[in-house]
Amino acid sequence: MEPTSRPRKRPQPSDAQRPTELQEEQTGPSCALPQPITEGQVPEEEVCRLCRRADCDPEVVGELCHQDGLSVHENCLYHASKLNQRGADEEGFYGFLFPDILQELERAAKKRCCICRLWGASITCQARRCYRNFHLPCGSERGCIFQYFGEYKSFCWKHRPVQRVRAVQQEQTLCLICREVVAGRPCYDTLVCPACASAWFHRRCIQGQALCSALHHFRCPHCQDMDTFREEMFRLGIKIPDRDAAWEEDGAFANHYMQHSSCDATQCLCPVGREYAEANGSCGASGTHEHCSNSRESNWECNDCSSTGTVPISAANTDCSPTAQGPSPSTWAEEQEARTHRHPTAHPALAQKPADIHQ
Repeated sequence: MEPTSRPRKRPQPSDAQRPTELQEEQTGPSCALPQPITEGQVPEEEVCRLCRRADCDPEVVGELCHQDGLSVHENCLYHASKLNQRGADEEGFYGFLFPDILQELERAAKKRCCICRLWGASITCQARRCYRNFHLPCGSERGCIFQYFGEYKSFCWKHRPVQRVRAVQQEQTLCLICREVVAGRPCYDTLVCPACASAWFHRRCIQGQALCSALHHFRCPHCQDMDTFREEMFRLGIKIPDRDAAWEEDGAFANHYMQHSSCDATQCLCPVGREYAEANGSCGASGTHEHCSNSRESNWECNDCSSTGTVPISAANTDCSPTAQGPSPSTWAEEQEARTHRHPTAHPALAQKPADIHQ
């Protein structure tokens, strides 16, 4: 399955009545203040211009984009309240044009984060009559929710969506993913499947699974429900990327398709060398030329794969007689050519002429 295009953020409706000055945020609760970035502390290209942080979890802020001296986190772009995608996917950063990003930086410079108290807060709670502004990492640490669909809305800790699922725990319930204890009821850090009401997990655990499984494979780990489960996780701020699963990406399992290409016999008898491949001469774990294993079977199996418990490969090479030292190149080629005629599916390299092998 081919990966889809970048997600598109729908423009948020304008709110002319929303004041530009900070109101309720001065009295809001706060958490541990992040250390401000000082000049020379970290390279400027490693600091996001929107959240002014460089020590963030990539699962929270996404990829750090950098071009022409401008660095911003992917998720900071999507959740900046007044920033819209006006370009194509390949323009700017994911369709966010550079002039628009700079304009949003100027707007955010006048907004103070209600959590860390520093300027540059580009995200505003989308609840009516709520004017709390915050940075994305600060909001994530404080329990704010950031939705990853439609308008990419953000909500403060007082107005965030909550789960209303009738789920009863039996004694201590464990996270279905990490097997650690979860909270006694659904909350910001503990989520439950709305379909079966039996699968409990930590927010960080199900977020990790969502990033790995992606949209086309993400489902409840217990009941395997997809539609209801995904809709609820989207609503609760779980990011589910619209791409194929991590294990289906190009080259993710390329080593699983590699065939054994070397003769592992203690004494290789092939005059061409150990790397000369035969179609029926190896299994997935070890390999040998048929002649080196003293085998005349068309589908050879090693001692580990065979259910008959055959003699190990090296046992065929303990005889020191002239016959055990291997055939001459011409005899080897003749046998391989005859075997090719008997087994049409054999490797094409086995059909070469005796003269080619002498060369």
